[in-house]
Amino acid sequence: MAKLVILNQGMTGRTFELNVERTTVGRVEDNTFQIADPSVSSHHAEILLRGSELLVRDLNSTNGTFINSDKISEAVLKPGQVLRFGQVELRIDDGTAVTPSPAPAPVSTTAPATPPASAKKPVEATMVVPRGVSLTDLEQSGARPSGFDINATFSKKTNKSNKYFILAGILVGLVILGLILYALKQAGGAK
Repeated sequence: MAKLVILNQGMTGRTFELNVERTTVGRVEDNTFQIADPSVSSHHAEILLRGSELLVRDLNSTNGTFINSDKISEAVLKPGQVLRFGQVELRIDDGTAVTPSPAPAPVSTTAPATPPASAKKPVEATMVVPRGVSLTDLEQSGARPSGFDINATFSKKTNKSNKYFILAGILVGLVILGLILYALKQAGGAK
């Protein structure tokens, strides 16, 4: 019995036996074979058993259906071939010896000006994050420039407006106090 074996990291080894005439593949639950991956369309493709052949038909998916990196709309699938829905790769296994797929072209040491449209972006499990500046780097970077601490443009300035504000507040307070005392004196003399 033929089966689909997922090759992607995190889902590696997950299998699905193709034992019915029509298998639907997609992201949502109503598919025969659900693949919960954002690159897979909700109803991505269908796999049909036609005698001893497996026919794969793309259902107008957003990210396409591929067999050995070739985009297809409908094609016969053979054991050992790699089937890709969006970014999810699967291998067809029918229990027989796997026929090797064509070897990839040798990698050139010079990068092409523009990558081919069918080039797949590699998925990396680890992301390298550059480290910050270490204390020893800071210490070895040299001393501050001469005159750094005594730069005239950043010298402390006196704030005369605060002094005037405080002085005006004291004067207003004394005038109010004087008026209160005058009012109390007038009230006491009126008795």
